Amino acid sequence: MPVASLLPFTVTPNRKSVSPTSFRLTEKFILLLVFSAFITLCFGAIFFLPDSTKLLSGVFFRSSSSVESETRTGTVSDMSTGTGKDEKILAKIRKDHEKALIEAKDTLQKGPSEIKQDINSDKEKLAPNGQGKGAKADSLPFVQYERPPGATGHEPADPDIKAKRAKIKEMMQFSWDNYKRYAWGSNELRPVSKQGHSSNLFGSLKGATIVDALDTLYIMEMYDEFEAATEWVDKNLDFNMNAEISVFEVNIRFVGGLLSAYYLSGKEVFRRKAVELGEKLLPAFKTPTGIPWALLNLKSGIGRNWPWASGGSSILAEYGTLHLEFMHLSALSGRPVFAEKVMNIRKVLNRLDKPQGLYPNYLNPNSGQWGQHHVSVGGLGDSFYEYLLKAWLMSDKTDEEGKKLYYDALQAVEKNLIRKSSGGLTYIAEWKGGLLEHKMGHLTCFAGGMIALGADGAPDDKTGHQMELAAEIARTCHESYTRTSMKLGPEAFRFDGGVEAIATRQNEKYFILRPEVIETYMYMWRFTHDPKYRQWGWEAVEALEKYCRVEGGYSGVRDVYANTPNHDDVQQSFYLAETLKYLYLLFSDDDHLSFEHWVFNTEAHPLPVIKKQTPEIANQLK
Repeated sequence: MPVASLLPFTVTPNRKSVSPTSFRLTEKFILLLVFSAFITLCFGAIFFLPDSTKLLSGVFFRSSSSVESETRTGTVSDMSTGTGKDEKILAKIRKDHEKALIEAKDTLQKGPSEIKQDINSDKEKLAPNGQGKGAKADSLPFVQYERPPGATGHEPADPDIKAKRAKIKEMMQFSWDNYKRYAWGSNELRPVSKQGHSSNLFGSLKGATIVDALDTLYIMEMYDEFEAATEWVDKNLDFNMNAEISVFEVNIRFVGGLLSAYYLSGKEVFRRKAVELGEKLLPAFKTPTGIPWALLNLKSGIGRNWPWASGGSSILAEYGTLHLEFMHLSALSGRPVFAEKVMNIRKVLNRLDKPQGLYPNYLNPNSGQWGQHHVSVGGLGDSFYEYLLKAWLMSDKTDEEGKKLYYDALQAVEKNLIRKSSGGLTYIAEWKGGLLEHKMGHLTCFAGGMIALGADGAPDDKTGHQMELAAEIARTCHESYTRTSMKLGPEAFRFDGGVEAIATRQNEKYFILRPEVIETYMYMWRFTHDPKYRQWGWEAVEALEKYCRVEGGYSGVRDVYANTPNHDDVQQSFYLAETLKYLYLLFSDDDHLSFEHWVFNTEAHPLPVIKKQTPEIANQLK
């Protein structure tokens, strides 16, 4: 289908100006000859000066190869430890010398107008749009930035709500200050041991908490902190590394965080970085079907899937949670390729038969066939369904295909997965080849908010029914919290063996500061204004303060049924991006990031609705 992408701003081709200081033909040729002579002199010195190998380990080459070695090994002296390395450097010098001579020859064959154009192009690459670092920014179109409404709110009129909102901001301040004090630049904070923490989700990519927290800082009007984070992103956020990353996690946290920060603040650095990273992720789609790999090496572009994922399959929640970000990447870059990649995913899914209308969690990217017939609206499946609905909403309700796919999928989920316990609790079970596992994950609790968000557009006058279903799921998830000692929900809870909404296995009793239950409270409050949702949210705040707050930040706990917390020593980046943001919005007025103008990605990064009244971008993305 054609992409109806219409942002609240206009895009025009990048403008290039002719500099009055452009070099003449002869001047550039002389410079090239001087450079060639310099390289030749260096080349000769290596062979004719005594003890020339010492030069290779000294200051002379520190500006090139030795810096690379220092980055890899932490030393510079390794440069002179073997003749193999010396030969590589000599080969590089020869190559540079030959390149300089060829460039000089090519210059002689060009006319003055061609030389002038080359110089202007080089200058724009060095300083695009007046910014500092940022690869490929010269290829970005000019954007007339216009901030969508509701980026920041105002103080609530009710003094009690105002005080609670202020408390949540203090929690954010505490989380951020400790991250900055003990783990600045690391992906996450270990608040008990007071040091940085990294997981294999990001490889050697750094700064997950900084990028994830950008929009939370902005909407809470923590502008000094936002500026410090912006400076780090501009100077230190680097994607040019030999690192294998999770495409899904990097997309929702890094790409989503950068896009949101751009739309809220208008700072060009975020647009440039988002597009640069998006381009780094494109090789993940180089599969026979176009279904992306789960893991990607940012340097080599080589992808693979998790080894445990059903015979090398891609995961529904991972390849199905790229649409929102990639549509915005196309809009901001003027490059249709991002939109084309995610629209192709739909084409592949539309060709497949769905068992009972359901989407299995595993799909082989080589054969284009389902893996194991396991279905979950929780882990491995969750945000796929969320993005179908939000693709329609983000398109200003023009993406009719996304709408139909969402409501058809929800109908299949209702028929096959949604059950009610003997105690009257509605839950969403998991489906394994036709057999139900009566378990619901904490991740699944986002579905209450999703169903409420989509209720207004439900077909066949089912709005009321879907709002009732959303409220029942919210209640079930609240029960999973209240039935623990700490009043914090477990990772998963069951409805079998005589228990309801209780974790029965030790490896399901942990809580890692997840946002999904609070996310549903926020949506339910916005749509119903039932005060119980704010009350339930405040209960969560009190539990977080009592059991998760430690001297160095906030930590998850290993057993929510214990009387005293055993901390896992990780302050997850999504705690700042999602949990605290959703709590803050729960106690904010409805016009703060209103649903009319904003759609949240699955990491709670707000992206603007792509308005349909500006046709320029739609034409570019067709």
